Amino acid sequence: MKLRELLLEKKSRIVKRWFDAIIENYPADSSNFLKNQRDQFQNPVGNTISEGIQNIFEEFLQDPDSEKIFPILNDIIKIKAVQNFPPSKALSFLFLLKKVIREEADSEIRKRQLADELTEFEAQIDKLILLSFDIYMKCREKIYEIKADEVRRMTFRLLQRANLICEIQEEESSPGEETVLTQKIKG
Repeated sequence: MKLRELLLEKKSRIVKRWFDAIIENYPADSSNFLKNQRDQFQNPVGNTISEGIQNIFEEFLQDPDSEKIFPILNDIIKIKAVQNFPPSKALSFLFLLKKVIREEADSEIRKRQLADELTEFEAQIDKLILLSFDIYMKCREKIYEIKADEVRRMTFRLLQRANLICEIQEEESSPGEETVLTQKIKG
């Protein structure tokens, strides 16, 4: 029996334990809510994580294709990025998969001499972790961009309210360049 067949047999148990391990990283109140609230509309975070990890695990059992896994990872990691988890905590859910698999199937892996397959399987998880780091960084960059844009808009509105912006004028531009608008600030 190959490793993937063994993991397929244990799929529901592994995915449940993986979900529980992920949820334990949240504060107690949040953890209880995420674990116990099954309604996808009242608990979109728990639902996204639960469905996402199940889909990731299923993809891994077939043959992981990063094009199929990317959107699933993206959904989970967006949540972690918005929740302001540091990268180590945001991506720990993938490391937890390794731990859960070893705890759930270690004796059978040794008994059936599947250690080499497990090493290869874990290497694929490592590749997924690297991809996830890229996704996380793009999400955080987007969040910082949004925050910076909001600060600029707020500053502009404050300057307008304080009547510190006196005129808007168009600057001449060369052919093919966009026209640049500048604000003159009273000072």
